[in-house]
Amino acid sequence: MKKNVLIIGAGGVAQVVAHKCAQHNDILGDIAIASRNVAKCEQILASVKQKNSLKVPGKLSAFTLNALDVEATKALIRETDSQIVINVGSAFINMSVLSACIDTGVAYLDTAIHEDPDKICETPPWYNNYEWKRRELCKEKGVTAILGVGFDPGVVNAYAALAVSEYFDSIDSIDILDVNAGSHGRYFATNFDPEINFREFTGQVWSWQNSQWTSNKMFEVKRTDDLPVVGEQTTYMTGHDEVHSLSQNLNVPNVRFWMGFGEHYINVFTVLNNLGLLSEQPVITAEGQEVVPLKVVKAVLPDPSSLAPGYAGKTCIGDVVKGKKDGKDKEVFIYNVADHKDAYNEVGSQGISYTAGVPPVAAALLIARGDWDVGSMVNVEQLPPQPFLGLLNEMGLPSRIRDEQGDRPLVF
Repeated sequence: MKKNVLIIGAGGVAQVVAHKCAQHNDILGDIAIASRNVAKCEQILASVKQKNSLKVPGKLSAFTLNALDVEATKALIRETDSQIVINVGSAFINMSVLSACIDTGVAYLDTAIHEDPDKICETPPWYNNYEWKRRELCKEKGVTAILGVGFDPGVVNAYAALAVSEYFDSIDSIDILDVNAGSHGRYFATNFDPEINFREFTGQVWSWQNSQWTSNKMFEVKRTDDLPVVGEQTTYMTGHDEVHSLSQNLNVPNVRFWMGFGEHYINVFTVLNNLGLLSEQPVITAEGQEVVPLKVVKAVLPDPSSLAPGYAGKTCIGDVVKGKKDGKDKEVFIYNVADHKDAYNEVGSQGISYTAGVPPVAAALLIARGDWDVGSMVNVEQLPPQPFLGLLNEMGLPSRIRDEQGDRPLVF
């Protein structure tokens, strides 16, 4: 039984994680949160106290941390007696935090794939470039490391595993659809770190088709679906983390990711990109200063966590799975609908942060209970999905399924 959680990061997702850990601190124990900006950590803990999120009286603490400093992270893990680390900081720190967890023997969770600041859209499968190189070391040391356990990646991986185990004899395709039908009321903003958000869309769009990697350009391929609650939506094929693990861990010939974008977002993105303002490579200004255009754009855009109070509308995220069952063609849509205002009322964050922040806490509970404390590095689809999805049903992210029998809740 593991307990005491260290949260690394202090954005909107970290706020959700802190609240949800507090709601289950009878199992998870002490809660520490650390980032380079300790004031943000303290604000999150103040929110936890203000909303009376602690289930039982418990310890909350905030720390300053440069998570790229492996020795400092190891020292903080030991100081806080943490046995579970939930990394929801920048994707640039993943390998440093993972190294600290391996060296100290504690469980590691993250919600997104590692990125090298100087590289965009590396050779697929992306997990093979960094994370999976540590698999043998995790196994050798008995360290549980669960990769990509947000919503997408994360919950959608569990949906895929559920489809494989319970609904199909063989699967031809998994199409992950991510639609945010909400509105934040700003001229332009991203729902999470702008630097990471834009980096997803400025490189090649890698998908797994006919059991091989296929490359397209951003906004080149689109589809339209009539989705529950949010209605007819257009989504565009996009490169994304879960394609890179599902394609390798499940015997499915076609795995694609689709994200919804409004025309306004596409227009602004296209202008910024064409002007070179989304480049991660430094340039020299007329005054002789070296700047990274992408970091400048990030600096002038709204902080994603600031969008929460005015956000309205819903998200719909899920897996369209096609294949055969008992010799007949079959299609299912396994999905969740989340509400931005409901998320804000509960934890003070918008729905995108909520969908990303609840799942790692569910995973932490499963590690604490022993169900998912596997002593090795895994992606979510390699774990039994039922206990995870069952917990999410109770924690605010209920799953539903739409198939030939209609649309109904998934009960575990």
